[in-house]
Amino acid sequence: MPRPGRTTIDTDLLIAATLVVATIALWATARLPEYLTALLFFAAATVFTSVPPATIFSGFASAAFWLVLSGFVLGAAIKKTGLADRLAAALQPHLAGSWTRMVGGTVAVSYAAAFVMPSNMGRIALLMPMVLAIAEKSGIRAGSRGWFGLALAVGFGTFQLSASILPANVPNLVMAGAIEATYGLHLHYLPYLITFTPVLGLLKGVLVVALVCLLFPARPTPFKAEAHAVPWTGNERRLAIILLCTLAMWMTDALHGISPAWVGLVAACACLLPRVGFLTSDEFGQASNFRTCMYVAGLLGLSAFVAATGLGSRLGEWIIPLLPLDPAQPFVSYLSVFGLGELLNALTTANGVPAVFTPLAQEIADASGMPLNTVLMFQVLSYSTPLLPYQASPIVVAMMMGKVPLRQGVKLSLWLAVATLVIVAPLQYVWMGMLGMVGG
Repeated sequence: MPRPGRTTIDTDLLIAATLVVATIALWATARLPEYLTALLFFAAATVFTSVPPATIFSGFASAAFWLVLSGFVLGAAIKKTGLADRLAAALQPHLAGSWTRMVGGTVAVSYAAAFVMPSNMGRIALLMPMVLAIAEKSGIRAGSRGWFGLALAVGFGTFQLSASILPANVPNLVMAGAIEATYGLHLHYLPYLITFTPVLGLLKGVLVVALVCLLFPARPTPFKAEAHAVPWTGNERRLAIILLCTLAMWMTDALHGISPAWVGLVAACACLLPRVGFLTSDEFGQASNFRTCMYVAGLLGLSAFVAATGLGSRLGEWIIPLLPLDPAQPFVSYLSVFGLGELLNALTTANGVPAVFTPLAQEIADASGMPLNTVLMFQVLSYSTPLLPYQASPIVVAMMMGKVPLRQGVKLSLWLAVATLVIVAPLQYVWMGMLGMVGG
């Protein structure tokens, strides 16, 4: 005889699963505009489920949402004042010369910035106007394959490579918090860096450069140095001061405890103030892509929704017994965990993977015979490798800022996922073995 309440629970899970699958399918196929899919998710979740609205609409209160909005304002101000062109002119001699050098330099700058700026969104907001200004000066037209390639190099280089640096990625921070709350373990900066930088950072960066060059070929024109330096304007100086203060606050967030999102919001407000700022009300409306902001809020709300309904945990409980976890075959167990992480990534997006995977890690460790800390680290490779752009909101924002069509982002993400499975995953396993984290 079924237990009381069992039918209700199963019905709720079925409704939640149907809603999640439908939302993800619409985002992945782009059958509807991304903002409309987000609005439909909000409407359906509030009407057909018992999840509190505060959870469903939690994306609007998240730091990521306000970083996106602030990023659009800062990016517009950088472009309007001419600071983007000035910074691009300073960088261009180091990036110009060949397409490989330009793409490689873009990815390298994106990765290097992750060591000093804790926010993916903030880095994209600052780098994208400069990189696209370099593209224009190098004869790469907006809407061309080269233009798309550089925009994607910023997005993928920023998000995927920053997973190798503990405080530089939202999923990393979610994972660290979940591990501490669930197991009482603390992750440390240097051991984490040693574990992931050689393969997930440097090697994967090389793969990003190679794939962008192959999939989005271009021929930048040679750089011509300007005969006379153009004097700085008052607006450029004021904006430079605002950006330097913002960067300093981002770099020292561990000391003052103020979220990078609120620092970015203050900087955006400064750019909008009369006399002090640089953008009018109309320009703010044009610069702030509310479609993208709504999309990001939907992504974050979906992650919270999956966690609140218990759908992610139930999915893990169903799938773990089916995985070929065997202490005698650690590499097979490793690939199985990678596959589980990719499935969770597709269902909950990158930010949701640690919240769902971390509580399941002990059961996976017991079945595979691997140390708990090792199993916990396996998830990093999964959530840093989205199969489709919608799984990583920073990549989506980069595509929106660069006006990159969905199919171009899908092409790069799928090829990178294949390269990760074939090259990065095995070498990451070997490296972790050399560090004594896995055996076999």
